[in-house]
Amino acid sequence: MQLKIATFNLFNYLEPPNACYEFERIYSAEQWQKKQQWITDYLAEYHPDIIGFQEVFSPESLKALVSEQGYDHFAVIDEPHVVDDFIYSRPVVAIASRYPIVESVAVSPNIELAQTLGLTDDFSFSRKVIRATIDVPHLGQCDCYVVHFKSKRTMIELNESDFTEKGEKLSPEKTIIETLKAQVAGGWGSTIQRGSEAALLMIEMIARREQTNKPMVLMGDFNNTLSDGVLTHLLTNSLRFVSTIDRDIYLAKYCLQDSWDLYQAVKNAEQIGIEENIAEQDNTQINVDTIVDANQSVSTVRNPTHYFGVTSSVLDYILLSCDFDAGYHDSLYEVSDYHTYDRHLINPLFDRDGESTDHGVVLITLTLRS
Repeated sequence: MQLKIATFNLFNYLEPPNACYEFERIYSAEQWQKKQQWITDYLAEYHPDIIGFQEVFSPESLKALVSEQGYDHFAVIDEPHVVDDFIYSRPVVAIASRYPIVESVAVSPNIELAQTLGLTDDFSFSRKVIRATIDVPHLGQCDCYVVHFKSKRTMIELNESDFTEKGEKLSPEKTIIETLKAQVAGGWGSTIQRGSEAALLMIEMIARREQTNKPMVLMGDFNNTLSDGVLTHLLTNSLRFVSTIDRDIYLAKYCLQDSWDLYQAVKNAEQIGIEENIAEQDNTQINVDTIVDANQSVSTVRNPTHYFGVTSSVLDYILLSCDFDAGYHDSLYEVSDYHTYDRHLINPLFDRDGESTDHGVVLITLTLRS
């Protein structure tokens, strides 16, 4: 009756004696065992049915680990970059499922459209996006997309030669100026890449939905909040210059919604039902304003999934098609629970969390509607 889906940034999942990015960054045998145990403990406690993973350097090791926990189906569509046989960079995404994965492919952007947007003719996702079609109970085949969008790290990396002119070192002020220019330009370049990845992926998802009508799940590390404009188009739910009748009939079918918002809507509806039942039992007439006030009291603060210095933000998301929206008349599932596992971020214990991850794990529970 329930389906649980999680998105899980593993933070440098790389089996020793391989090194992550740099020569010195190698897990000891004890550290590696501790990291794997932490992952296993989470899976054993929360039992997600489908998991989208990010920052995977050792997919075969991960496949073996999750298989021991009952995930018989696993897919990965890319390989990390390897330098000098043992130094790894460019991690990949993966997906594990308790239910059969019917198909798994890498999503390719529409190059012609990318050129129309002013992007290069060899544009590609910074990390390949996986689309896994999973045979879900009651629902049938569902397209699950796992992403790890471009980070906010600047695309322009300066080296020592950039701080010299005619063989002489630049002045402190000139060094600051060059660094500042590189940060501004490189940061904007990363933003363009990240936003373009989301837009071009959404185009492919819409095209796929039109072709197959399969339910859609988009999960992963977005490296951005959904509210600041860069990725807002993932939640587009309105159209200009289209008749209201046509829009209402067809638009919902192709749009995505944040699972957090769907969860809040379900809880608000439950609260309204409680208030109405109380009013009926007391043989009194409930005031509409009272219901609205009760609704707003239901909403809770969404826990961040990432902390940087004194700031925090939600970077990890699960977006859903209308097939999981309780407000959509043909939906089979509704979002009955939303959980951010963040104990290791806000109250870490070294013995338990020393080799965990720098992200919270987002888990949603979908319950079959009666």
